[in-house]
Amino acid sequence: MELSSKKKLHALSLAEKIQVLELLDESKMSQSEVARRFQVSQPQISRICKNKEKLLADWCSGTANRERKRKRESKYSGIDEALLCWYHIARAKAWDVTGPMLLHKAKELADIMGQDFVPSIGWLVRWKRRNNVGFGARHVLAPSFPPEPPPPGLTSQAQLPLSLKDFSPEDVFGCAELPLLYRAVPGNLGACDQVQVLLCANSRGTEKRRVLLGGLQAAPRCFFGVRSEALPASYHPDLGVPWLEWLAQFDRDMGQQGRQVALLLAARVVEGLAGLPGLYHVKLLPLAASSTTPPLPSSVVRAFKAHYRHRLLSKLAAIQSDRDGTSLAEAAAGITVLDALHVASAAWAKVPPQLIFSSFVQEGLAPGKTPPSSHKASEMPPVPCGLSLEEFSGFVDLEGEEPGPGVCKEETGTEDEERDREGAFEPPPTKADALRALGTLRRWFECNSTSPELFEKFYDCEEEVERLCCL
Repeated sequence: MELSSKKKLHALSLAEKIQVLELLDESKMSQSEVARRFQVSQPQISRICKNKEKLLADWCSGTANRERKRKRESKYSGIDEALLCWYHIARAKAWDVTGPMLLHKAKELADIMGQDFVPSIGWLVRWKRRNNVGFGARHVLAPSFPPEPPPPGLTSQAQLPLSLKDFSPEDVFGCAELPLLYRAVPGNLGACDQVQVLLCANSRGTEKRRVLLGGLQAAPRCFFGVRSEALPASYHPDLGVPWLEWLAQFDRDMGQQGRQVALLLAARVVEGLAGLPGLYHVKLLPLAASSTTPPLPSSVVRAFKAHYRHRLLSKLAAIQSDRDGTSLAEAAAGITVLDALHVASAAWAKVPPQLIFSSFVQEGLAPGKTPPSSHKASEMPPVPCGLSLEEFSGFVDLEGEEPGPGVCKEETGTEDEERDREGAFEPPPTKADALRALGTLRRWFECNSTSPELFEKFYDCEEEVERLCCL
């Protein structure tokens, strides 16, 4: 006896289901006749009629896959819909949406919704099929209107890129790399060394990124035993900025905050980032190659250098007062890259937000017709003793001068010479050394009539040192 084979189920696609509904509406065919025509069962036609409104809504939405035969509802329908909404917004803004970007965004949305969900490649493929998201070429939307001309009255106003209008001033960042002769002193520039400094801040001045210093040494002796995560700034063993690493970290930081930000960069920097992996939260906005406007206002850079020079001279003056007969150049010879890192971090913290904001507006790098009143007095710190305003101003702009006799722009001495400059090897201080140093410092404060406010800051430092000693 021959066994009867099980009848194979014939599923209809969304397009065929719409044809079924049209036949039932426009002709006098019965459900059984329509079923025979499409080679399906009559109950399947009945289910299509019951789901008529939902099928028509999917068809009219334009996002459903019309060739898909079965629509399995996702277990995480809320994430599915939220990601689709974000996808349409991203495409409307002409962002290059990639698979990894969608996976990253889906995880973010799941965390916001409080759902324990880790998107996979398989889930992403099914999500694309459900929502008719193709793998085709990306399209960049052309702006529907030309950019507005710069407001009159500002001769230095640069033309704002149209994309800047998609971001609030808090989410527009500018960054600049600058050379810094970190231990140069007035009148004696022959024993100076150069580091490269990267500064980055948003146009409101409310956020300053961690300072990055680049030097020629892979492992300066002064960094022995130092934990990099405990430092207020970063060090990179190269005068060139590690853009790939820096941008990837910036992108991760913005992702943790759930933000989309713009980063102004010089055109030459963007051209050198051909191998840059996808950035999900940072949009690079290169300035025109012909533009003379820096991506971080020059007045901000100059204020940083002024505070750096002022703090360095104060440190050297203190060393001179402790060592009788020591010249300024001799005191500067003991300044290490680690010292420069701390001085640079302190100088960057001294640059006022008001100056940053007004400088961005004046340079045309932030929206605004009338720049707020800039505080010129806060741009430059007080002139150090022994220097005139003109002398200090020239000292601040030292890197802009052409090298002359006895002036070094970059020093690459031998290991022995570097050891002499960096000082003899010293082991990291112990907990006992730290506690003794606290006692010495407090005693010095007590004997020199310091203000009560300074003691309050000292108590905070003392408490933190004692806590670390107990770890």
